[in-house]
Amino acid sequence: MGEENRPQGSRRQPQPAVGPVGESVSRWAGAHPASGLFMGNTIRALVAFIPADCCQNYVVRDLREMPVDKMVDLSGTQLRHFPGHVCSFRELVKLYLSDNHLNSLPPELGQLQNLQILALDFNNFKALPQVVCTLKQLCILYLGNNKLCDLPSELSLLQNLQTLWVEANCLTQLPEVVCELSLLKTLHAGSNSLRLLPGQLQRLRELRTIWLSGNLLTDFPPVLLHMPFLEVIDVDRNSIRYFPSLAHLSSLKLVIYDHNPCRNAPKVAKGVRRVGRWAEETPEPDPRKARRYALAREESQEGEGLVLPPLLLPPNS
Repeated sequence: MGEENRPQGSRRQPQPAVGPVGESVSRWAGAHPASGLFMGNTIRALVAFIPADCCQNYVVRDLREMPVDKMVDLSGTQLRHFPGHVCSFRELVKLYLSDNHLNSLPPELGQLQNLQILALDFNNFKALPQVVCTLKQLCILYLGNNKLCDLPSELSLLQNLQTLWVEANCLTQLPEVVCELSLLKTLHAGSNSLRLLPGQLQRLRELRTIWLSGNLLTDFPPVLLHMPFLEVIDVDRNSIRYFPSLAHLSSLKLVIYDHNPCRNAPKVAKGVRRVGRWAEETPEPDPRKARRYALAREESQEGEGLVLPPLLLPPNS
């Protein structure tokens, strides 16, 4: 499965319930067929609150044996407690727990040492469970849409990690531990509150794609200028007013800079696609005014508070 392709339409259909709670639900459903799906989902949501084994068995239905495809998808099942028996599936490769109400994971999850893909996005995690950092075969980790303010230093143990999604969390700075993931190829860190990136990011020689849309960047991150191996840069929906030249980034294929209050478009090498204002026009202002603008900008950063001169903009802009 490609790293961008999440399983679609793979949620199991309702199966006969098991255990005392399941039997009661089945009898009720049989007596009220017209209420069917709606009430069934409501009851499953209520049962999910109860950590008792019989209730959790009802929520995950007939998942009792190791799946042939070595994948378990419990996305959108309204889980509040991880079903412990899944930890017995030692050969499991893919585990999807997206769109639930989880805020913790049991230590027994560490038994899944063959796990390569773990999806924890759209849950209620305020901190990444330490047990995740023991899953050393992980290649793809989805943590988006939680309540994470930081990542533990133990994340550096995941040296096989190639894709990390931390979008839509509460990050005010990119955790430096990310810079220790030497095989990382794709980093999704959009929709946080990032104002800058750590210089150590340039250590990630395998990084090819970085998504930073919807943050609080006021300047184009300088460290990205020292990462010629990048292929995709997305800084859409930030507050960047000036873009330096990106023409020297020899591997660059796509730069997305739309929805920024920029006064110029980034200069790029031939064949590089740009998405943003003036993307199809000559991006560079008059060279003399560009130099004057850059000089005034440097002086203003030294506390002089100078008003930056206007750039020569393309016609009808």
